[in-house]
Amino acid sequence: MATVALTAANFDEVTNKDGIVLVDFWASWCGPCVRFAPTYERSSEKHPEITFGKVDTEAEQLLAAKFDIRSIPTIMAVRDGIVVFSQPGALPETALESLIEKVEELNMDEVREQIAAQSKPATSADEPAAARG
Repeated sequence: MATVALTAANFDEVTNKDGIVLVDFWASWCGPCVRFAPTYERSSEKHPEITFGKVDTEAEQLLAAKFDIRSIPTIMAVRDGIVVFSQPGALPETALESLIEKVEELNMDEVREQIAAQSKPATSADEPAAARG
């Protein structure tokens, strides 16, 4: 499968669906980005069930800012609409394949439970007795 150009107009539509979406934040002037591109393309051909997207950070500056992209390339993995991985740096092919395996193996019910637990507001029952006075 060829890579998909992701823009502010289509990013949410592509990444909020069920399944895995890998996102490569890159720029044409970035040497490591250019060297990583063939690895990313080869991986996209091996995994037709995964959407491989590319965000040109020069053309999509607001999208890069939304995800606080400070270094490129940055690889992001989204599964079932949830960002489960984001890391700057070009990955060797073996590391990219390992990342894909780990994302495929995730138990998304557990991931959602962890997110819910982290976003749960503290209640007085959660406070130590000394704090309740």
